[in-house]
Amino acid sequence: MTQVVSPLRCAAVIGAGTMGRGIVISLANAGLRVLWLDNNPQMVEQGLAMAEETWAHNVAKGRIDAAQAAARRARIEAVDSYAALADADLVIEAVYENLDLKQRIFRELDAVMKPGAILASNTSALDIDAIAAVTARPQDVLGLHFFSPAHIMKLLEIVRGAETAPAVLQAARELGARMGKVAVVAGNCHGFIGNRMLHTYVREARMLLLEGAWPHQVDAALQGFGFAMGPFRMYDVVGIDLEWRARELAGQGQDDPAVQVDNRLCELGRFGQKSGKGYYLYAPGSRQAEHDPVVDGLVQMQSERLGFTRRDIGNEEILERCLLALVNEGAKILEEKIASNSHDIDLVYLNGYGFPAERGGPMAWADGEGIAVIHQRLLQLTERFGAHWQPAALIERLAAENKRFSDVQEGRL
Repeated sequence: MTQVVSPLRCAAVIGAGTMGRGIVISLANAGLRVLWLDNNPQMVEQGLAMAEETWAHNVAKGRIDAAQAAARRARIEAVDSYAALADADLVIEAVYENLDLKQRIFRELDAVMKPGAILASNTSALDIDAIAAVTARPQDVLGLHFFSPAHIMKLLEIVRGAETAPAVLQAARELGARMGKVAVVAGNCHGFIGNRMLHTYVREARMLLLEGAWPHQVDAALQGFGFAMGPFRMYDVVGIDLEWRARELAGQGQDDPAVQVDNRLCELGRFGQKSGKGYYLYAPGSRQAEHDPVVDGLVQMQSERLGFTRRDIGNEEILERCLLALVNEGAKILEEKIASNSHDIDLVYLNGYGFPAERGGPMAWADGEGIAVIHQRLLQLTERFGAHWQPAALIERLAAENKRFSDVQEGRL
């Protein structure tokens, strides 16, 4: 029997941190009634105050009127138990990135939610199938990966699990449209489309530091290409400590040479913009990033400790390695059918990661460069830096057949 999902009228959100707050605002803006649960009721109270401030600001700017602001606030109801969520059409879990915690929540939801309710996780990287597996309704489970701040950022990654029903995916697409999002469906793998590619990009940027580049130099090169901000400025905004704490919690990854600079910064309490210093310095109350020679000294110290011989690295090498890392991983994602087509990958990077719009996205940029040229440059990087630069099999095929990423649909030419 084909599953049919009723129109979404009532949504629930679990978690009242930064992401949960943005999601609640997005849902209320889209006209849905919202039930809000957090194990700390004070967090919901603070979240409601933040939502009210957001709408008051929008009224002051003339974006909405006072009646619209009041209507949006009236749609939100704080609740104090899972049982109170039972009649919601959709529930979005937005808690810390910990699989055990998310699985515990989904077991609770499975026990109380009405038949046919959609159960969604806002995870940015975790296995949707592992979350769905603890329920008796995996067909109703999917990922809804919002980007922070969720009520402002346009991108929504909809993550399909192995058993997610087509009707559930369609309902998620329709919800994305109601919220004014650019919704892209991604397959289930670690990091989905955006963060899986970001991992390779950031790793290359970190290795460039150890080999001889400086944080401000890497950021300037990528901003010169057109990115909204470079990777180290991005980490200062997001919080350097998020990945550091996740590695600590997981008990793995802290020995990787690529993260040693991040680790030392966090050990010094340099978490980024929120702490007034990270890769850069920030004056009190300012978001203006200022170069800090102390960080250059720390980078040099870690390079030497790890046995690197520092060398001069130019902007051309910075751009080549960071961009080709994105493209090569994007090709693997396309080949594995994690993304349906290269345009979806470009949409993710244009709307969620600050890739320059005039370049069209990483895959469109690569098509413009020529896949044969990309292939040759990857081979040169493989010879120079090792097997992790081996061109994706799809790039080999496209180069041999003189075709482009835009010719690929569902992994096929």
